[in-house]
Amino acid sequence: MNAATSWSVALVGMEGTMIEVEAAIGSGLPKTVLVGLPDTALYEARDRCHAAVGSVGLSWPSQVVTINLTPASLPKAGTHYDLSIVTAVLAAAGTVPADRAARVVTMGELGLDGRVRPVRGVLPALLAAQSAGFDMAVVPANQVGEAGLVEGLTIWGVSSLVDLVEVLHGRPVLVPAAGRPSAAPEPHQLDLADIVGQEDAKYALEVAAAGRHHIFLSGPPGVGKTMLAERLPGLLPPLTRGESLEVSAIHSLAGHDLNDGLISRPPYADPHHTVSPAAMLGSGSRVPKPGAISLAHRGVLFMDEAPQFGRALLDALRTPLESGWVTISRAQVTARFPSRFQLVIAANPCPCGNHGTVGVACRCTPMEVRRYADRLSGPVLDRIDLTQHLVPVRKAYLQKQFGLGESTATVAGRVAGARARQAARLSGTPWLTNGEVPGPFLRNNLPTAEGLDLVDHALVTGRLSSRGADKVMRVAWTLADLEGHDRVLRDDVAAALAMRSGVAGVAA
Repeated sequence: MNAATSWSVALVGMEGTMIEVEAAIGSGLPKTVLVGLPDTALYEARDRCHAAVGSVGLSWPSQVVTINLTPASLPKAGTHYDLSIVTAVLAAAGTVPADRAARVVTMGELGLDGRVRPVRGVLPALLAAQSAGFDMAVVPANQVGEAGLVEGLTIWGVSSLVDLVEVLHGRPVLVPAAGRPSAAPEPHQLDLADIVGQEDAKYALEVAAAGRHHIFLSGPPGVGKTMLAERLPGLLPPLTRGESLEVSAIHSLAGHDLNDGLISRPPYADPHHTVSPAAMLGSGSRVPKPGAISLAHRGVLFMDEAPQFGRALLDALRTPLESGWVTISRAQVTARFPSRFQLVIAANPCPCGNHGTVGVACRCTPMEVRRYADRLSGPVLDRIDLTQHLVPVRKAYLQKQFGLGESTATVAGRVAGARARQAARLSGTPWLTNGEVPGPFLRNNLPTAEGLDLVDHALVTGRLSSRGADKVMRVAWTLADLEGHDRVLRDDVAAALAMRSGVAGVAA
């Protein structure tokens, strides 16, 4: 019996496990057996690989071919194992050197004509291979740029099965990835100066950006809620190298193109209110894939017309908002995706949108207004740090204020200064911003704040929960950072309480 080995990677959530692909050729009638808990797409790889080998003039063994994916107890899914399966079989047949096949990690899907097609998850898979000690990998030619983002690996791109054979013989037809951009070009940033008026809302957005606080924007249609949310990512500092790798790995799992480099700016996700729970949280019958909340990791998740989202879907955000992780359990695997996003929710005050708006008649009954507000549950709203109600800007004010607002760059400079003060204060802790600091640390390890009697009064009167009190103090620290204070002053606490007012309902 002839046997050989090649390597691939199984991804469960963000964790990569090295998969040893073993091929053994034994006596018997021609048959190919694939074992090791493959899903349907992977099980069909035996037919794809057989056809691809024949189409380029090579021979598939005319005996019993047994292919084992180890560890056999781990469920495996996807088409990226095709190249590893072909590599192991050709090495067992003596077509390519077995020693070289055993030292390279291969990823790619095969077409019936021998072409190599792109696959999801190249970046996180190669990061796992690097950690496991591998120093060479073969990927589809049009994903060389993404693979080249992993330092310390020699990357070979192949466009066909013929190219793979040449690489395994030490005669690569393409040069390895080198000199690839480490960061993708920054996308065009929308300018905060485009929004006329709404100065209070702009300041609330600045506070949210400075401390990474969740914010709720309410108001009638057309007042600028969506425009404000779209400009929040431009106020946030660029991602660090570690954050870029983490965010880019998630987007690689979702199949996004990373050939231009790592994602360097905080991402922005705005799912429609008809989104399914699977698309929002993550999906996959055997091996889950990231959803919208994970694609917003280290960035902004905007939920426009939040009351229109399903109640169960909104309540499903409660755990990720607290822990920064979403966990998806299946029969044989449990996948965890990072989901530390900054939530922005927007809502009209009623179904017609005009409740409480001066000069405009509301067509909704009081019961309809109440029911609309009740679609946002108390536990979800209790996790929101800031609330801002927007009112329409009148024509005279538009003419007076047009073009006079601060630019995104100006506000982002103040946000960067506040973030720097937070980083210095939280040095040596796992947290970088005020919005991440847990309550016990906030109460016991930071300088005593003034104005705590205001928080006590709000607790006694029922205006705040214990979680809400912690959020008020986090916002107060952010206000102090923006003002350059070394400690929280009474005015900071009073302002934080005022910025949280109205959280109890959409129409508040």
